[in-house]
Amino acid sequence: MSAVHAELALEVSARSQVCDAVRYVAAREIMPHFLKVARHRKADGSLCTEADLAAQDALTMALRSIEALPVVGEEMTEAEQCAQWNAGSAGLWCIDPLDGTSNFVNGLPLFSVSVALMRGGLPVLGVIYDPVADEMFHAESGQGAWLGTRRLTVNDKPPRLRSAIANVDFKRLSPRLSAELVSAPPYVSQRNLGSGTLEWCYLAAGRFDLCLHGGQKLWDYAAGSLILAEAGGRACTLDSDLFFSGDLWKRPVIASHHPELLGPWRDWVRSHR
Repeated sequence: MSAVHAELALEVSARSQVCDAVRYVAAREIMPHFLKVARHRKADGSLCTEADLAAQDALTMALRSIEALPVVGEEMTEAEQCAQWNAGSAGLWCIDPLDGTSNFVNGLPLFSVSVALMRGGLPVLGVIYDPVADEMFHAESGQGAWLGTRRLTVNDKPPRLRSAIANVDFKRLSPRLSAELVSAPPYVSQRNLGSGTLEWCYLAAGRFDLCLHGGQKLWDYAAGSLILAEAGGRACTLDSDLFFSGDLWKRPVIASHHPELLGPWRDWVRSHR
């Protein structure tokens, strides 16, 4: 077996193990606490629960048993996150143990577990699991994106921008851009799930046509951006057509399910920001 084939076999094996680990942690540490968990606010104002912390600890142990690499997790301190990132020159795990915590504590069934394996600063494996719907989204670099055993691909014909459905998170957008999106949106309808990782997956699956977010953290986009790219979708930032550029820790997202939609969507957003 060649070195290339050996590395590919390792990643395929890792994908299966990561999917199993994510499903196990969700069943053991997250779902038993749905609507039954204490919560507190972190320094940045976001919610954290016992389930977030327990899931992060369990995932960290499971992933390090698959490959002993540093782990960057959402519930770590900024200093810990930076230290783990700097130690990951040979690769690292990036995890969001419970994305959509506000939904989780308020009984909205839209939350997920996200894991990415990163090498050279780029995701090479991504797994996002919705434990309520039991939907496992996963992708490997160069090997396609999947929902369970169904391969995700772009629709044959892109919709016109005017008839597209957009996922828009207004929280971190500029006042001018937000006002334009409210008063004269270029699309027909808008949604927001409250779980950034699931929104990447829904875009990859064609449930949305467009996506816009003013600034996602590494663990929000690491796995999802790979899943979208491997499904055939496209993403860029407010300032660059190269998505993996700029600030690692807070990256704006402009994305589309169909690659032909990215250009007009990107141009509209940038001209109104």
